[in-house]
Amino acid sequence: MAMENYRHFLFFLITSILIGFLSILFVLIWVFQWREGLAWDGGLAEFNWHPVLTVTGFIFIQGIAIVVYRLPWTWKCSKLMMKFIHAGLHTVAFVLAVISLVAVFDFHNYKSIPNMYSLHSWIGLMGVVFYTLQLVLGLCIFLFPMTPAFIRAAFMPIHVYSGLLIFGTVIATALMGITEKLFFALKNPAYKDSPPEAVFINTLGLLIVVFGGTVLWMVTRPSWKRPGEEASTFKQDGRVSSVTENELNLNSFDKATMESSSEPWKRKLKLEETGLRSTM
Repeated sequence: MAMENYRHFLFFLITSILIGFLSILFVLIWVFQWREGLAWDGGLAEFNWHPVLTVTGFIFIQGIAIVVYRLPWTWKCSKLMMKFIHAGLHTVAFVLAVISLVAVFDFHNYKSIPNMYSLHSWIGLMGVVFYTLQLVLGLCIFLFPMTPAFIRAAFMPIHVYSGLLIFGTVIATALMGITEKLFFALKNPAYKDSPPEAVFINTLGLLIVVFGGTVLWMVTRPSWKRPGEEASTFKQDGRVSSVTENELNLNSFDKATMESSSEPWKRKLKLEETGLRSTM
């Protein structure tokens, strides 16, 4: 990575981490200053685990897991180790997301509030289900050594796209959730009157959007990709060439196929040569 590109990447990385931590701080201030703190007693304090763990795990940790391959100082590490780090961070995010779901369902049941009636709950549950599927398939395909290489290559674009789609969906769901919560919680003064709590949480929503934007920007820049992911460099006839791993595999396959298919002709020519020598 060129020095200029490195500085740009470092700027976005530091910005995203600072905004991510600030988002977590905002949601903690919110629940402790305005929403009765945290507990596990079936009351409002138990519900508060839902926004705290969603922002911490399902947004911040998931975002870091997405960009971990782009960190230039990890490019000398083995790809397998980075896969374990990537999968480990996603597993932590998944566990926190599940706990946040348990908290909100337990609160609803304790207060006799219906479950799964809002668009926020529908999309949120879908996000967790697809995140589970994404995690399981990722572990099975990319970490199990017996998975054929062609399956990994075919699934990689789907894995990348679905990961970014889930990440964006989680952010949208979080924004719907905090808005819905403010509508229900703020009565006097009402949400429409912009009390301090509403302004504070709207600011939290903006921070979450900026965090998501910086993460998506970092992972969609081709020049910031881990070099080993896309290309291998080799020297031939004094020239340095860059080809993709698939092209190298294809060239090797074609060469092997041509050599195997030429064997009968080689044997035939050898027999003809031997016969010719015997008649001379």
